[in-house]
Amino acid sequence: MVLVYGYEQQREVEQLKHFIERLLRQRFGARSEKIAPNQMSLFDEPEAAEEVAEPEDDEPPPTAVSAHRRRGGGRNKLPDHLPRERVEHDLTESEKRCPCCDQTRQRIGEISHEQLEFIPASLKVIEHVRFKYACRECEEHVVLAAAPARPIAKGFAGPGLLSTILVGKYSDHLPLYRHESILSRNGVQLSRSTMSRWVLETAELLQPLTDLMKSRVLQSHVMHTDDTTIPVQDQRLSRTRTGRFWVYCGDAGHPYSVYDFTPNRERAGPQAFLKHFRGYLQADAYAGYEELYRSGRIQQVLCWAHARRKFYDARTVQPEAAHRALLFIQQLYAIEREASDLQQPADCERWWQHRRQLRQDKALPVLEQFRDWLTETSRVLLPKSPVAVAMQYLLSRWSGFTRYCTEGILSIDNNLAERTLRPCAIGRKNYLFVGSDRGGEAAAVHYSLMASCKANEVEPFAYLRDVLSRITDHAADRLEELLPDQWLKQHPESHRPRRR
Repeated sequence: MVLVYGYEQQREVEQLKHFIERLLRQRFGARSEKIAPNQMSLFDEPEAAEEVAEPEDDEPPPTAVSAHRRRGGGRNKLPDHLPRERVEHDLTESEKRCPCCDQTRQRIGEISHEQLEFIPASLKVIEHVRFKYACRECEEHVVLAAAPARPIAKGFAGPGLLSTILVGKYSDHLPLYRHESILSRNGVQLSRSTMSRWVLETAELLQPLTDLMKSRVLQSHVMHTDDTTIPVQDQRLSRTRTGRFWVYCGDAGHPYSVYDFTPNRERAGPQAFLKHFRGYLQADAYAGYEELYRSGRIQQVLCWAHARRKFYDARTVQPEAAHRALLFIQQLYAIEREASDLQQPADCERWWQHRRQLRQDKALPVLEQFRDWLTETSRVLLPKSPVAVAMQYLLSRWSGFTRYCTEGILSIDNNLAERTLRPCAIGRKNYLFVGSDRGGEAAAVHYSLMASCKANEVEPFAYLRDVLSRITDHAADRLEELLPDQWLKQHPESHRPRRR
């Protein structure tokens, strides 16, 4: 009994230390999860460190990590597409006189430098005047010029103003009350309730476009997905309840990212969205996907970044076992970097074949060795210790973690979806909540357009301003012309490459 109590006490202490470590890191620690290349030397015996021994079967061989590639220094050249104004600075007539012979000095050249200036945004009122005509003889048949299309029926907001509000909130993370303050500095008083209504109405206007993007994403061979929380106001409750944003990222042939809002995290949300999807789903180990996998039409591909994070969080409680697992995972990522160095953007198919072969030749042996080590080590650890839980998380889902080696188009992790979902997390810190389920659905529409513009390197303000001015009169059978990648072909001046 004393022995049993000792194990229970040790397990509880380890769990509490692990829990406190995670809380301290979330509150005060760095976000990076890097480990030093020589970290394992901390656990070597002094006398063993002096000897050069062959690595044991359960220890991963050392991994060569390439040096960090830093961007070159220096000032970037100012873009050529910006308008330029020439300001000349000349000498006065008296300064042009030569102090020696009192003759007028002649110009022999010039020196110039560029200065980047900012012109604040301005507001203007566009008055649309429609003329009426009638016949003087019969005093009938009055005709009136057709009214121009407006994004919001009977609304006075122009496409540029609406685009500014939408890009500001869903790309630059500015809550509507900050827009209210910015506009007031320009002498215009617009309440946030008015702007909130515009956000909802433009979402309804743009919904067919995001529905088309959704149908294209569902045609992907590989899809990335992830979810995050969002507080939702509910008039029936004295507090907010927790809703969910889900993001679904298409593959290279369907370069769109579509958001979906659900009032909770029940499996019905992703099951309804993925009802017609067939292919590989790269996601976390959320239990709500299990029924989709059992159908056979969707193949599970799990994320090694999630698995690595569990060992990283446990490194201070059980350092030796955690760091050995991290070194195995480090080898897998080193193989991925080796494949990425050989990527040719113009020939994706050939690169995918090369990456698949590289994984078959190098990653699978490492995975086999890693699995043997996990199985053996997990037997000597307390079942509910942090490292044992991380090991069981891997071993119980091993087929999902190794499936990325079967296809070159698959990724080793789900970081694409996590990066795409990040604007929601940043915006949530600023605007705190959505006002209703309808507000969450509207936010999903706007986040979809912002994320798809970013994926296709499209400047979102120019895109939205043009789409909002055209979509009300645009033919439904030609709606694909307004998709970000198709729109960019007609507006190459709005191409904004991402900073690498």
